Amino acid sequence: MTDASSVPRREVLHFADQAGAAARFAAAAGLPCRAIESRRFPDGETLLRVPAPLAPRTLLFCTLGDPDARLLELMLAARAAREHGAVHLSLVAPYLCYMRQDRAFRAGEAVSQRIVGTFLAQLFDAVVTVDPHLHRIGRLEQVVPASPAVALAAAREIGAFVARERPDAILVGPDEESARWVGPTAAHAGRPHAVFVKRRHGDREVDVFADAGPSGRRPDLAGRPVVLVDDIASSGRTLAQAARVCLAMGASGVDAVVTHALCAGDDLAVLREAGVGRLWSTDSLPHPSNAIGLSALLAEGCRAHGLA
Repeated sequence: MTDASSVPRREVLHFADQAGAAARFAAAAGLPCRAIESRRFPDGETLLRVPAPLAPRTLLFCTLGDPDARLLELMLAARAAREHGAVHLSLVAPYLCYMRQDRAFRAGEAVSQRIVGTFLAQLFDAVVTVDPHLHRIGRLEQVVPASPAVALAAAREIGAFVARERPDAILVGPDEESARWVGPTAAHAGRPHAVFVKRRHGDREVDVFADAGPSGRRPDLAGRPVVLVDDIASSGRTLAQAARVCLAMGASGVDAVVTHALCAGDDLAVLREAGVGRLWSTDSLPHPSNAIGLSALLAEGCRAHGLA
């Protein structure tokens, strides 16, 4: 057990399977970093132990892929952290789950965005994330009533990456929801951009159309490389359909970059078959496409709000 006299004022806490990402964030923030111990009983229940005593101001780093299991672990870890020294507890979640269900589309549906957001605010004093999927919501604090609730934008990091990798590309948002990401990313990359229109028929069935835009003219992609830009690649179907449209319009090649890469297995095959050359993502979630680090952005955001 750590001697209470040697406990730092601030530190980063993390689950063992996220040690690498947590260590990068902690190094960028200039904070010490310690792991939570956990194991699963034969009946499926979890035993969890935080390294006590904890710093008065503790930042729990946990990206929320595999969300159902993670939310339970967060509940256990947050309660244990409060009992063992954490007076002010922040959640640093590069990917924030359950943000897409922002209204009930059929009677009886749970609006998971609001429910999970309130749950997190009850556990944590502050929540920091990157590019949460807030389609019909203006600010993160409307969903996560923590103080503060910080939504950082990865447009600077992604734009700089695209400018290096594809300096001649036109950036395209595959649907209307992507407009809030592709515009700022294109500005940071110093490149033109366009936004397509999507019609969804199911979780994996979508149609994508090239929009004429405010000018009344469709974007001219003939002979030009295209980089598709979005916040999330979940099934990959939207990006795949957008790639097909771009190639049909004469694009010389299509790549894609997203903040959060959730797609796997057959989804990646669908992207390749649609003509997507490269898929790049930030390291908000572990994925073979990871190419853009978020540690510096997260540390900068935490410092700006007095958390690190």
